[in-house]
Amino acid sequence: MTAVLLASPPAEGTAPRRLRAATSEAPWVRYTLISLALGFMTLFLFIPLATVFFEAFKKGWDVYLAAITEPDAVSAIKLTLLAAVISVPLNLVFGVAAAWAIAKFEFHGKNLLLTLIDLPFSVSPVIAGLIYVLVFGLQGWFGSWLLDHDLKIIFAVPGIVLATVFVTFPFVARELIPLMQAQGVEQEEAARVLGASGWQMFRRVTLPNVKWALLYGVILCNARAMGEFGAVSVVSGHIRGETNTMPLHIEIVYNEYQFAAAFAVASLLALLALVTLVLKYVVEQRVKHQLRTKEEG
Repeated sequence: MTAVLLASPPAEGTAPRRLRAATSEAPWVRYTLISLALGFMTLFLFIPLATVFFEAFKKGWDVYLAAITEPDAVSAIKLTLLAAVISVPLNLVFGVAAAWAIAKFEFHGKNLLLTLIDLPFSVSPVIAGLIYVLVFGLQGWFGSWLLDHDLKIIFAVPGIVLATVFVTFPFVARELIPLMQAQGVEQEEAARVLGASGWQMFRRVTLPNVKWALLYGVILCNARAMGEFGAVSVVSGHIRGETNTMPLHIEIVYNEYQFAAAFAVASLLALLALVTLVLKYVVEQRVKHQLRTKEEG
């Protein structure tokens, strides 16, 4: 009798209930976790963000416009956009080339290349800026040569661009490498068998498969380029109207107790960040839709 009882299947509905209990939590646990997450985001994200815009418009629209249109602010905005416009395409080319080489080919030094790509994630941006000063500064390795040829990198726009490129170059590559590795090389090999050239394989096979991940990496790269502070601060020299980006300009005017001007420029930077988040969300939704379409097909 005991053996029969032990071997008998569980009562109808028992297994589903046990499965639900193992994969779900009680309502009070879910509500507590959601409340904690919302409270954390409100305290550390929503309130500071709202404060930036409140302080920016606190003294009126005229003061806000004057703060973002004065010459030093305009120069900072232009320099920030210039650094992003130069660094993002460079990182785009590097990221695609590095990801394609790592995901599609086997070669000596592959692990070393992966480690170097991750280097900006592990090195402080301030250290990165200091490295450029030691290399291209007046007392650096190439300082005398640059001086003799009337070339200026540190405390000038080229140094800011170099620092921005360094801190942002992992983003595109790191978005593409896992995806390309997961896709394998079967499609490229099939295209090669059919007579496609390397450029045709990239344009018609590889690029369509990674286009959303590529756009996602570009968006992240651009956001970091516009918001970078540490590395740019070291190499810029803080020359007002010449080498100050938006984050540096915000720091300077805030330290001078020009709070309205500081928050006005900060609001522009925050607005650019919000636009980036919206684009990021749109790309994520397109990627999810594309994956669902492939699964259904």
